[in-house]
Amino acid sequence: MAADNDAGQADAEDAMNVPGSPEPAADNAASDACHARDQQQAPSDTQADAEGAKQPPEKQVPEQMPPSFPPKQGSAHRRRTMGGAAEDSDSRGSSASDDSDETAARDPEDIRDEEVETTEEKKSSRTRSLIEFVAIVAAALLLSVVIKTFFLQAFYVPSGSMETTLMTGDRIVVNRMATDEEDIHRGDVVVFVDPGGWLDKTEDTRPAWQRWGSRTLQAVGLLPGDAGQHLVKRVIGVGGDTVSCCSAAGNLMVNGVEIEETYLDEGMAPSLQEFSVTVPEGKLWVMGDNRSNSRDSRAHQSLTGDGFVPVDNVVGRVWAVFYPFSHAGGLEEASDVFAQVPDN
Repeated sequence: MAADNDAGQADAEDAMNVPGSPEPAADNAASDACHARDQQQAPSDTQADAEGAKQPPEKQVPEQMPPSFPPKQGSAHRRRTMGGAAEDSDSRGSSASDDSDETAARDPEDIRDEEVETTEEKKSSRTRSLIEFVAIVAAALLLSVVIKTFFLQAFYVPSGSMETTLMTGDRIVVNRMATDEEDIHRGDVVVFVDPGGWLDKTEDTRPAWQRWGSRTLQAVGLLPGDAGQHLVKRVIGVGGDTVSCCSAAGNLMVNGVEIEETYLDEGMAPSLQEFSVTVPEGKLWVMGDNRSNSRDSRAHQSLTGDGFVPVDNVVGRVWAVFYPFSHAGGLEEASDVFAQVPDN
């Protein structure tokens, strides 16, 4: 490098000393002085590289924005400062802003129309619910009427004439399908309509609305019949049978066969009244299990019908007690009592 500088300097001097040149000697001296100063100030390439290797790399300082211009909340700035989470936040913010702008830009009439539609939908939903409820109630009532008319009916026992098989206040279920002569057998407990004069007529002193309500509920089978015109007794003789009291042992006899009535309470006399009857076809001879406290066929022989109950008056055969729960259940089977009785 020094040789090159010297050669350059010699060439410069030769050029300055060319004969006939108008440059003065003072200018040459000044030029030499400036050239020498530049050589001293400019470091060589090797020195510059060495110094650059020794110095640590200059730390990049992000450019700071003037205080009067805060950085924008754009996605690029978030990526530099917060990474992907900032991008998600910016995206949600942009979406919420777009939704808000869209809502603000909607026509107020459209909003009112939507509110009206929502109100109408709620009213329609309530109407449908009410219709469904009414339909369910109607279906239940219809089913109850069908069951009560053709299958089962509930009754209330008002007296103690059937104790202890049935107690006063018992609610019983009657099988309404057992109303024909072929379906009714000796020993069955049946509910029947008063054939005439068996029950004393009593005036119902309840308010009219209570009477109407009770009759309506009884008609659809939701309330047990109050037995106002109904009685419940046990069948002792059917059409053609001869029933008499009493044998030498004090028991009833049916078609000449003595029977032991296991459904009577211990010590209960089969009858304190002697009688002997032949049951007409299509009729029944009935007696209560509480023989000393039952106004049954024996007590009505002097009335029209001679104490017999027409089969057509039978509502059904008692199937079970459903209330009170303390003795709820089916009735004891009594067919064995009459198993040895021949048919006539």
